[in-house]
Amino acid sequence: MNVLILGSGGREHAFAWKIAQSKQLQNLYIAPGNAGTKNCGINVSIAANDFEAVKKLVWEKDINLVLVGPEDPLVKGIHDFFLNDEILKDIPVIGPKKDGAQLEGSKDFSKQFMKKYNIPTAKYASFTQQTINEGYKFLEELNPPYVLKADGLAAGKGVLILNDLTEAKHELKNMLLEAKFGNASSKVVIEEFLHGIELSVFVLTDGISYKILPEAKDYKRIGNGDTGLNTGGMGAISPVPFATNDFLQKVESDIIIPTINGLINEQIDYRGFIFIGLMNCNGSPYVIEYNCRMGDPETEVVIPRIESDFLDLLQGVVTQSLNKKLLTVSPLCATALVMVSGGYPEKYENNFEVSGLNIETDSHVFHAGTKLDANKVLTNGGRVFAITSFGQSIQQAISKSLACANNIDYKNKYYRTDIGMDLINMQSV
Repeated sequence: MNVLILGSGGREHAFAWKIAQSKQLQNLYIAPGNAGTKNCGINVSIAANDFEAVKKLVWEKDINLVLVGPEDPLVKGIHDFFLNDEILKDIPVIGPKKDGAQLEGSKDFSKQFMKKYNIPTAKYASFTQQTINEGYKFLEELNPPYVLKADGLAAGKGVLILNDLTEAKHELKNMLLEAKFGNASSKVVIEEFLHGIELSVFVLTDGISYKILPEAKDYKRIGNGDTGLNTGGMGAISPVPFATNDFLQKVESDIIIPTINGLINEQIDYRGFIFIGLMNCNGSPYVIEYNCRMGDPETEVVIPRIESDFLDLLQGVVTQSLNKKLLTVSPLCATALVMVSGGYPEKYENNFEVSGLNIETDSHVFHAGTKLDANKVLTNGGRVFAITSFGQSIQQAISKSLACANNIDYKNKYYRTDIGMDLINMQSV
């Protein structure tokens, strides 16, 4: 089987690493890929959003399956593009069509969906330029902190959590009237703040049945102790100690099953991943958000824990026989430590040479923002590597990742040293 993965980050490297192990695979292509994915398959220098270039590649390389990594091509309708093209219509795409991708592409759509199907989530209301005064009044009804979300995709930056009412009103004005997040904030969802501990649950569905993949907890803040600016993710842990069997059974009965049934009822043929961002509020799960793809860096701990043939699972999605496929998961703990460029998530520099990648280690170094130049690995993004390690405990696994990160070097490298410590401390109480 010839497979094409679209994307260039750590998530796509983890996909490529896992799919490359399948006996069903003949050729693997990654577009555009990075300096790490080249060790798993063949990188092709085209953008994931260049649908015509993707079409040409699929035709020339006789691709049998396309796995879409990032959300942008899905929200823009790459699956629909395939279905509406005479050449591509029979090529399976893992990832929802445009209607299903609205779960991530529109916060307002996802909140309405949750309300309709009684899926537990925070109290909310949506506002536009025309209803901004009603938005001010709604904020006055809430207790701080105040949560403001741009309705559309904003590259992970469209959520504000503010403690001051005056500041919240000012930011609502900036989002709606000053286009703070461009067209993404032409509509804003204001939510009640949920108190609890976050985690992420991942579901793979063929539109009828589903498999629940390993859960994970990621770390968004740039600094130790969860301080500083939000990022795309500084690390991840799987499994999550506080996600007990009882809690995960509630997630399945109260959230996953109503979500799958709701999609079917809405006649949305959803085939791909559903990322469910959750808040554990005193033992009860509430949905913070849906994503229409796997998370990053959570993928770098979730996928390595899957012991069964990942490509076979994807085939189950294609043939709608996922319920007949085997999913086995390692009981070991996986930790991912993200190494970033100094200055991230604000201004940072690229093109620094990386050393130390050839040192013997049993950690997996997934490339996130790298490129090759004359056989040299150079930094090419804010998040540069995700280092995944296994252990009998979080402490054992993260110690391996930290040792590996210490060996890898490039100018202005930075990483958090406390990933997983909150969970370790929780277990010791």
